[in-house]
Amino acid sequence: MQNHEEAIRKLLTRNVEEVIEKDHLEQALASGKKLRVKLGIDPTAPDLHLGHAVVLWKLREFQELGHAIILIIGDFTAKIGDPSGRSAARKPLSQKEIKSNMKQFVSQAGKILDIKKTETRYNSEWFLKEGVEKMMELASASSMQQVLRRADFKNRLEKDEDVTMLEVFYPLLQGYDSVKVKADVEIGGTDQKLNLLMGRRIQRHFGIPEQDIVTVPLLEGLDGVRKMSKSLGNYIGLEESPDAMFSKTMSIPDTLMRKYFFLCTDIDKEKFEKMEKTHTPRDLKSQLAYQIVSRYHGEKKAKQAQEYFDALFSKRETPENLPEVRIGKKELSVLDLVLKAGALESKSGARRLIEQGGIDVNGVTKKDPNEILTLSTGDTLKIGKKHFFRIRL
Repeated sequence: MQNHEEAIRKLLTRNVEEVIEKDHLEQALASGKKLRVKLGIDPTAPDLHLGHAVVLWKLREFQELGHAIILIIGDFTAKIGDPSGRSAARKPLSQKEIKSNMKQFVSQAGKILDIKKTETRYNSEWFLKEGVEKMMELASASSMQQVLRRADFKNRLEKDEDVTMLEVFYPLLQGYDSVKVKADVEIGGTDQKLNLLMGRRIQRHFGIPEQDIVTVPLLEGLDGVRKMSKSLGNYIGLEESPDAMFSKTMSIPDTLMRKYFFLCTDIDKEKFEKMEKTHTPRDLKSQLAYQIVSRYHGEKKAKQAQEYFDALFSKRETPENLPEVRIGKKELSVLDLVLKAGALESKSGARRLIEQGGIDVNGVTKKDPNEILTLSTGDTLKIGKKHFFRIRL
C-alpha cells in the first residue's frame, strides 16, 4: 500500500500536464488540510465518455486522500456553452435539453467517484438568484483584452467570424463558480487552462484565496486526431455495453495505444513497457480493451466481451456462414446499408434501431443513420443481436 507521500507524488505527476502553484499545492496536501477540489461539467450532451473520465479519475485520487470533491453541473452555463477550443459558437441549448442531459450525469460520474462523499452543485443556484448587478461586478473583474487574448477567439476574429458577448462572459461565469464553492483546487483538461486561470483572477477580485490548478491531457477520440467528443461521434461512452466498449477500443489507431493505457487504465509505464515487448500490437490492444471494459463493467464482462470479439472478428470462426450483403459502391449511409441487408422490414424501424445503438459495423456501434461509411469487401455488419453479414462490393 502506497504511503501518503508517494500518493501525493503520483497525484501531481501521473496523467498531469501542469500544476499551477505546485509548491503551494504540495505544501497544502502535505499539511493534512482537507481541500475543496472543484470540477465543472456543462451538460451539453447526455453521455460522459472516456475523455471526461480522465479528469474524474484524477478527482478520485483527491477523494481517496480525504479531500472534498465538488462536482458543479453547469446547468446555467450550458445555455452559453464553453467556447474553449471551438472554431465557431455553440448552438444555445434549451432548458428542456439541459434537463434531459443532466438526468444521467451524476450516476455516470458515480462509476468513478464516491457520489455519497461528493458535493454536487448546480450553478443555476447562484446565477438565477444574483441577477444583473452580480453580472456587472463580474464584468469589472477582467478586461476585454484579457478574454480576447485566447487563441480560439483570436483565430475566429482573424477569420472575421463572430465571437458573441455570451462567449466572452463564459470564463467569468466559470470563475465565479470557484468563488461560490470556495475552491482550493480546480481540475480540467489542458484546453481549460485560461478558464481555470480566470477562476484565480475572479477569486482575487472577491478577496478570497486563489485556487491552485491541475490540468490533465486531452484524450483523442476514435479518429486519432480530434479531442474525444460526443458531437464528433468519436467517443467511447461510460454507459456503453461491454461489447461496444471493447470493439470501439479495438478500432483506435495503434499510435494511441500508449496514451490510452496511461489515461484510461491504471497500468503504469513500467508494466506497459514489459507488455509492449511480449505482446503483438493486436494482443496489446486487446489487453487495453479488456482493461477499459473491466474498469467500468468488471472482469467477468470484460472477459466475455473479449471472447465475443475474438470469435466474431479475430479468430474468424464463422465467416463462411455469414450471409453477404452486396452494396455495389464503397460509400453508403448507415441507414442504406441496414436496409440493403434486408433484416428489417421498415425504414422507420431501421432508423430507430440505429439510433438505439443496435447496429455495429466492424465491431463499432453506429448511432447516426445518416453517417456515410467507407466500406470494403470483407467488412462485417451486425444488426440487433442475431443478424450478422459480410459486406461485398
